[in-house]
Parts: sequence; structure tokens; C-alpha cells
Amino acid sequence: MRRITWVLTIVIAFSMLLAACGKKDSADVVKDLDQVVTKMESYEGSGTMTLHTGDKPQEYRVEVWYQNPSYYRIALTNAQKDITQIVLRNDQGVYVLTPSLGKSFRFQSDWPENQGQVYLYQTLVRSILNDTSRQFVADKNSYVFDVAANYNTQTLVRQKIWLSKKNYAPEQVQVSDSNANVVVEVKFDKFKFDAAFDKKSFDMQQNLNASTPNSKGTVLEVDENGQLVEKVPGEGQSAVKDGEAAKDGEGADGKETSKAPALDETFGVIMPTYMPEGVSKKEEKVVEGSMNSAVLLRYDGTYQYTLTEARALDKAVSLAAGGKMVDLGFTVGYLTGADQATQTLIWTVDGLEFNLTSDNLPVNEMIKVAASMQEQSGK
Repeated sequence: MRRITWVLTIVIAFSMLLAACGKKDSADVVKDLDQVVTKMESYEGSGTMTLHTGDKPQEYRVEVWYQNPSYYRIALTNAQKDITQIVLRNDQGVYVLTPSLGKSFRFQSDWPENQGQVYLYQTLVRSILNDTSRQFVADKNSYVFDVAANYNTQTLVRQKIWLSKKNYAPEQVQVSDSNANVVVEVKFDKFKFDAAFDKKSFDMQQNLNASTPNSKGTVLEVDENGQLVEKVPGEGQSAVKDGEAAKDGEGADGKETSKAPALDETFGVIMPTYMPEGVSKKEEKVVEGSMNSAVLLRYDGTYQYTLTEARALDKAVSLAAGGKMVDLGFTVGYLTGADQATQTLIWTVDGLEFNLTSDNLPVNEMIKVAASMQEQSGK
């Protein structure tokens, strides 16, 4: 009897020793992650991103492609409106594309190295590696890290990241505010390392034509004289249109290239549901003489700012002019006057351009105002 008991004790102890040897602690996983991201050549992932920034959650389908060393393609599709915007980085720069309108905005930027994105694997791993006070637990199938969030906004302060035990692929991310409320959540349904891409996968024109196969689209940039230069990619031609873009819905040859509404066609004004404490709306008016049905909203109080809404014009956007890209969650915005007294946050959604201008409204408050408008329909 004693012999059987002794044998059982040895077996149990040996089993526990084997189990302990198979477990990884935080340091082991962090070391592995450093190697994974250093050696990583490519990946492809997709999932659902939910923004809890308004009265009701907003869902977006997210598709992410990466090719070493610095090619990115992120497609964000509004689940309610079925409209896709693409953020693309290649050798020519960073683009924000709206394929359904055949429109492209070009930036000169080192994005995303200068700002993280919640759906990019490099951003998630970097936040784990950089937080020496990281919290770590292991459940049945995942390693879970609780670390500081670094998304260039004071709103998002913490994030929980679930990684697969099998290959360290991301499974879920929850980003929270200072009150521990989940503001952004991403659930991946697919993630593949060493994905295969061809040269066209990160080509601007290929992606711009994705939803408009009969459209060549246009890209506009500013020449040395400050005039808009219209370029039809793939044809090696460009033409100055007297400082103006081609008409909406037309390419350089005058043929129809998109189904965008006419610039002077009216639209429902979209009201932000968020206003900083002590702020109220003071004025709402149509901008007389505007060629693109512009509407102006003026707010006053603790902060003073104006919000204009108008049909989006083709235009050049260059970070060389002193602006920077701003991640709004649902799209990418462009902040001008970042080092000046007056700042303007510009973004485009559903064929409308929004300009939020203020002398004293902080950027994180601008982002909140913008985010609160995404669930609204025009009145």
C-alpha cells in the first residue's frame, strides 16, 4: 500500500513538473513577441471594430494587410452604410481613398510609425514591449496583456490584448478610458502571418478602382505655384485646371468616373451629439455663394469653434504644409495649424467634408466631436 502511494506521489510530482515546464510567464512571451515582430515579413487580418463613442455602438469591418518593410493597406467599412475607406501606404506616400467616389487624398507622412493603430499588429506588440508595468494572465487558449494605451489622445489610456497561445496572433483588443469604460473594441476573425501579396495589392490606382472598375479616378497635388495639378495615374499625363479640380464625377477626359452627387446638391446637416461641458450651439446657417452647399455651425462657451459641412471637393493634402494625420477611429483626419493658435481638423465621410476649426478646443475634444457625428443622419 505504501509502495503504491509512493509511486502515485512520484507520478503526480512528475506530471506537475512537466506542466510547469510547458507554461510561459510574461517574460517568456514578451521575448517571443520581440522575435516575432522583428522577423515578420507580412500578415493579413480581418475582424470587427466597435466604437463606443456615442449613444449607440458603431461597427466597422476592418481588413489589414502588411508587407515588410512599410507597405500597409487598411480597409474600413461602415457596417450600417456599407461605405469603405482605405488607408494605403506605399513608396509614393500615404493615401486615404474613397473608392465609391473615385477620390484620393495624399499625405507625406511616416504613418503609422508616428502613431499607433489599434488594428495593427506592430502597434499592439510595441505597446506590450514598452510597458514595463504590464499585467499578464494566461487563460485556456490565450495570453492576455493589460498595458498602457498610446494613441495620441488623452481619451484612451489602457488596453487589454488577447494573443493566441498557438502563434501569438491577435484575437481581441479592448481600449478603455480613464473610467475603465471600453471605448474601442476589435475582434479578429482571421489573422495569417506570411500572407502572399503581389505588387498591385498596395497600388493606389488598383485600390481606388476596387469599387468603381470603370473609373480611372483622379489624384490632385499642388505644384510649385500653388495650383492644383490633376493627374490621371497610369497615363503619365497631368494638366493644370486653372487652380481648380475636375468636376465631381468627371475624369481628365470629361467622362463620368463616379456616381457622386452634384456639388450644389443639398444634404441633411449632421449634428454632433457631443459638446464639451459649458458649450452650446449658437448659430446654424447656409454659406451663401458656396459651390458645394456648405453649412456652418457655430459653438460658444467654454470653447469656441465652428463646424462646416459641405460636399467634398477633390483637393491635395500635404503634410509638408505643417499638418498631420489624426486617427479618428472610423477614418483618418488631417489636422492643420498644429503649431499655431488656430487649428482645423478635416475629415471626409460619405462624400461630405467636415472642417472643425478652433483657437482653443483641444485635439482630443475635436476627436470626440467628430466621433459623435458618425451615428447621426442628416436632419
